[in-house]
Amino acid sequence: MKRYLLLPLLLLTGWASGQSLDGAWKLVSQDGKPVTDQEYIKIYQDDYFAFGVKNVADNAFVGAGGGPYQFGDGDYSETLDFYTLDPSRVGSTSSFKTELRGNKLTISGNTADGKREETWEKISESKDALTGNWVITGRKREEEISRSTPGARRTVKILSGGRFQWIAFNSETKEFSGTGGGTYTAVDGKYTENITFFSRDNSRVGAVLGFDFEVIDGEWHHSGLSSTGAPIYEIWTPYSIGYKPTK
Repeated sequence: MKRYLLLPLLLLTGWASGQSLDGAWKLVSQDGKPVTDQEYIKIYQDDYFAFGVKNVADNAFVGAGGGPYQFGDGDYSETLDFYTLDPSRVGSTSSFKTELRGNKLTISGNTADGKREETWEKISESKDALTGNWVITGRKREEEISRSTPGARRTVKILSGGRFQWIAFNSETKEFSGTGGGTYTAVDGKYTENITFFSRDNSRVGAVLGFDFEVIDGEWHHSGLSSTGAPIYEIWTPYSIGYKPTK
């Protein structure tokens, strides 16, 4: 398995004012060699990022990571909320040199395995009614709506550039419960997912799931059938509003 740069990118090079990472990205080369045996997809949105990795040959899940990032005045930093490839790194912040030219982002720096360089290509930066970083705060069963306040243990779903990824984790205990992602569309109240990776059951890759959605008072109301066929009604709140960090 290829070692993945932790992608906390400080000391950005050649970054013009107003440029943004928001959207979906794919790893295309590492140390000058094309990446073809594994698929790395990374999503940036609303000051948060998440990535998922699978083997191309059999769709087997390889790993995932993500967390908040900050960018300003030429500096960029990322902190890991979850990282399955090395859970001991959860909570850490790292830095790399980067160069952004058009839709190509080059990242270089030193790792435990030596100096590494990666090139990422932007897939899309398209937006729709559900583009954002969300955290689940409510569920409806029959006519009862139950609410919760996400803290260290939370489920996040990030959507941007026509890609989605959900992640369930605990940033204090570094426990990882699962993730999945792929492509999606959100048109006229219909939300459709095409699963391209799933940590719990790679046989679900290729499944297409359809849901109803409505944005009410800034929250995403999501209803339909889960990947196992169970009825669901979920309420997702923008992450910056719904997540309450443990103090």
